[in-house]
Amino acid sequence: MKIWLKYVLGCLLGIIASAVLPLESASVQKVLSFLTEFAVRFGRFTLLPLLFFSMVVAVFNLRDSNLLLKTAFQTVFMVVMSSLVLVVLALVSAVIIKLPRIPISVEKVSETVNLDIPARLLQLFPFAGFDSFLDGAYLLPLFVLAGFAGAGCASDKAASKPAVNLFDSLSKLSYSVMSFFIDMLAVGLIAISCTWFIQFRGVILSGVFTPLILLLAGNLIVVTLLMYPLIMRFVFKEMHPYRVMYASVSSIITAFFSGDTNLVLPINIRHAKESLGVKRRLNAVTLPVFSTFARGGSALVTAISFIIILRSYSSLGVSLSDVLWIGLISFILSFFLGAFPAGGTFVSLTLLCTLYGRGFDAGYLLLKPMAVVLGSFAAAIDAATAMAGSYIIASKMKMTEHRELKKFI
Repeated sequence: MKIWLKYVLGCLLGIIASAVLPLESASVQKVLSFLTEFAVRFGRFTLLPLLFFSMVVAVFNLRDSNLLLKTAFQTVFMVVMSSLVLVVLALVSAVIIKLPRIPISVEKVSETVNLDIPARLLQLFPFAGFDSFLDGAYLLPLFVLAGFAGAGCASDKAASKPAVNLFDSLSKLSYSVMSFFIDMLAVGLIAISCTWFIQFRGVILSGVFTPLILLLAGNLIVVTLLMYPLIMRFVFKEMHPYRVMYASVSSIITAFFSGDTNLVLPINIRHAKESLGVKRRLNAVTLPVFSTFARGGSALVTAISFIIILRSYSSLGVSLSDVLWIGLISFILSFFLGAFPAGGTFVSLTLLCTLYGRGFDAGYLLLKPMAVVLGSFAAAIDAATAMAGSYIIASKMKMTEHRELKKFI
């Protein structure tokens, strides 16, 4: 059975469970919370060793073949352009489609959010390099360690040959173990989707946020079924762009119900290799970078949400200068959400409200009840972006092997 079918079945069982479980029972809620947390940890369990060993070998191979700088340039270009395009889409859709106002919340600010960029920069170089393995959320320090290790191996190939062979073997072993965990995640999605639907049901029953949900759903459909396929077809000359989106189905499903970009990353890695034929030396570098920095989905949701907040507080409308400012700040903030694999979208919205000021510092509280749903749409778009962007780079660099559609996993 295809992985995406397993995941769909798991999600359907989770939604059914949310309707039949006695949720008024505290013990049931406690068990469900435990199972959801266990499923997320289970899905991310093999991520760090897989990323480290694979990235070391990938950087070694790319540098050895003089493709490292080319890969880095194209990856950065795709990350920036994808986020920019998504922000523009957000601004156009939010300005053209004027949603009803959301009732003003009387809730007070209970805590402040800070990206603490200096601290994040210091984390890139911990006192001990192996401390990079201790943080399962912020993956960038691990990438730095793996990058230097791979580049060091390439600088003296004779001396590093035993180490490269060892890392290559460990990478393949980690991939095999990861594949098993991805298959079993279908069971974990029962708990994850059950928890998500319980929260979603409370949001949708209020009726207040339904127009916003429909707008975000429309953007998700436009991005995955129209915009990305058209860009791949007419800009990058990909003759069968919907193959790429089909290979992204499992990742989009997982991202939507979990809202966790780190949980999606191993799924993207496996589908890129086994479904789209992207060579390991490339997707071991591009996909982690996309997962950390290509958070255009979060920028899209943040921009749309903030425009709705402004319209809910004021009847004067949103000026062009405000629209441009919202787009710019949402775009910039999206590159600093790597430490927030889950919940980063609401963090970005909170910071946007704080930076805007003018009495809107607590405006994010209007959308606090649907913070999980906002994260769902953002993560789903980011998952599709990572897969499409990585495939485009691989195709341009001729690092793909054709796979028939029937052989997709």
